[in-house]
Amino acid sequence: MTRKIQFYILLCIVSIVLTNCKNKSVQISDNPESGTIYISVDESFKPVIEDQIKMYESSYPNTHIIATYKSEVECFRDFFKDSTNRLIIVGRGLNTREEHFMIDSLGYNPGCNAVASDAVTIVINKKNQDSLFTLASLKDQLQGKIKRDKIAVFDGTNATSTVRYIKDSVLKKEAYDTSVVKALKNSREVLDFVSKHENAIGFIGISWIGNQEDSTQINLLHSVKTAYVRCDICENMPYVKPMQQNLISLRYPLVRPLYYINKENFEGLGTGFTSFLKYERGQLIFRRAYLGTKMDFNTRNVQINESNQKK
Repeated sequence: MTRKIQFYILLCIVSIVLTNCKNKSVQISDNPESGTIYISVDESFKPVIEDQIKMYESSYPNTHIIATYKSEVECFRDFFKDSTNRLIIVGRGLNTREEHFMIDSLGYNPGCNAVASDAVTIVINKKNQDSLFTLASLKDQLQGKIKRDKIAVFDGTNATSTVRYIKDSVLKKEAYDTSVVKALKNSREVLDFVSKHENAIGFIGISWIGNQEDSTQINLLHSVKTAYVRCDICENMPYVKPMQQNLISLRYPLVRPLYYINKENFEGLGTGFTSFLKYERGQLIFRRAYLGTKMDFNTRNVQINESNQKK
């Protein structure tokens, strides 16, 4: 056998080995009813997504959805740069630039859909009597133009969906006054801080405090309460709380979507979980957490004064 023939035989063997290795590296071992997937979730939505995962895994015992809760920016960083991360749950969809990047990288646009409506909820200390806000007064408060003895508390400074939403919707992309704004690590720290400081104004997602059937959240209401925000689109402009019917009707002005973004273009565990979120069982969990649902359920009544007129 000539060296030339030996070389071609060796080249063929190497090619076969590399092809097999490549095929093994992209082999998917999960499906909607079994396997393991790692996902990143905006920490603002942690309580309700934990409930969703718990119910999904109890329905499909061979599945394991391992969620890491972090800021919105970190979730997107995982999605774009971490090949093991196929699914994120965040407060916005992909923008045009991000869609083009994913099409260039994957050859298709990832699945993206809003599955519920969340509220940026204003929480204040139980002893605080100043419980009525307008969007204009919130803007002045965050820019230090009024009530400088008050401190606004967020779950981060510039990387969280809550901060991004307030900057876009309340501040209209203007800067806030850092001397009257305090950044903490997460939503639970915001609640703890507000419970101990009468002059604090906290901003969190409604699923941290809205579930009237969760004993932990009920206990939190002993030391904090939700504030009212004026509905500028309503007749007589009442001050309303972030209740379920107010999220769905947009009477409450600080409403944001809850999105999933899924890289899978096959029937994997991520696709199974996002389908669960979209349809009846997942939607009922969002409803129980007092988020706005995409399915048309009757809104739930709670024992709370729905609106208030400023005296």
